[in-house]
Amino acid sequence: MSERLARTRAIRLGLTLAAVTFLCALPFYLDAFWLRIGLFSMAAAVGAVGLGLLSGTAGQLSLGHAFFLAVGAYGYVWLAGEPGPGLPTAVAAVLAVLLAGAAGGLFSPVAGRVRGIYLGVATLALVFLGHHVLLTADSVTGGFNGRSVPPLELGGFSFSADSELTLLGVPFGSEERLWYLGLALFAVTWFTARGLLRGRPGRALVALRDSETAAAVMGVDVSRYRSAAFVVSSMYAGLAGVMLALSFRRVVPDYFGLVLSVDYLAMIVIGGLGSVAGATAGAVFVTALPLLMTRYADQLPLVAAPGTTDGTVGPTEAARYLYGAAIVLILLFAPDGLHGLVRRLRARLRARRTAASPPANTTPPSRPHTPAAPAKEPTP
Repeated sequence: MSERLARTRAIRLGLTLAAVTFLCALPFYLDAFWLRIGLFSMAAAVGAVGLGLLSGTAGQLSLGHAFFLAVGAYGYVWLAGEPGPGLPTAVAAVLAVLLAGAAGGLFSPVAGRVRGIYLGVATLALVFLGHHVLLTADSVTGGFNGRSVPPLELGGFSFSADSELTLLGVPFGSEERLWYLGLALFAVTWFTARGLLRGRPGRALVALRDSETAAAVMGVDVSRYRSAAFVVSSMYAGLAGVMLALSFRRVVPDYFGLVLSVDYLAMIVIGGLGSVAGATAGAVFVTALPLLMTRYADQLPLVAAPGTTDGTVGPTEAARYLYGAAIVLILLFAPDGLHGLVRRLRARLRARRTAASPPANTTPPSRPHTPAAPAKEPTP
């Protein structure tokens, strides 16, 4: 048993190292379009992991995730830009994440007392309120036209294309530089979220999702854990907002609307509620699909090229139809999402492999020969 466990760990370590090597090598071979899709997907995955912790693990419905992404994105832009304090960009990024967590903390008393559809409606109000503030607070947000995003700098190294950088004969622009920053931030998100789920807080949140009464009987502070889950989810959303701002290089209020919140709900439903890997897969699917359909619209049937006004379906609408159909299929045939579907396929393949392998040794152990007892003579 220990030998099999050691072999499994070695295989997992090898696969992890191979995946990391593959991802780190991509900027040397892909153009800016594919790298941009990867950056948007990594930012969406960070936000989806946070929403998965809140809705999938803690069982709290939230329709206001876009609001906390906006707090992170605009918080970074204002703290690092002009007008604004003009702080160092690295400090501004950290403070923007903390600012999103503080916004979640201010809303956490509501999250600690309300649940279900009532919490969803309450968080929905945040989206409309935040969009109104983004449009009217011109001195901070730039109004309808938004604001440009200051490039991030760490230790004198800029993540923009202002300075020339060439590695192994490949010129590194802003997409290539941000790729490695996105990988590092996503890795931190991945390991912290998995550690949270496997630890005591994760078990408490799962118990809270299954039954608040049973969780309270076991000693779980229901209101405290529900509020903490909302704050942690808001911080993940704030980090995703910073990553999106750096990738887009300009933030506008219309992006952080209700549609974005619905997109994040679609990500965690398609990927699988309560799963870090599932949230990542759903984020990649929902983020990459409209971008790919926009690029290859002229080669797809029934899809019009962007800007066409002949009444046909555009690539963005077609992408929404497709992942809407994906949600319906997931709910009907795989309620636990893509992650649960892959887990069941693995279990089925493992069962087939075990059934096909010959038994190790079915011969029963030999017993020492004992002489038969002598027959009892009849009594005269």
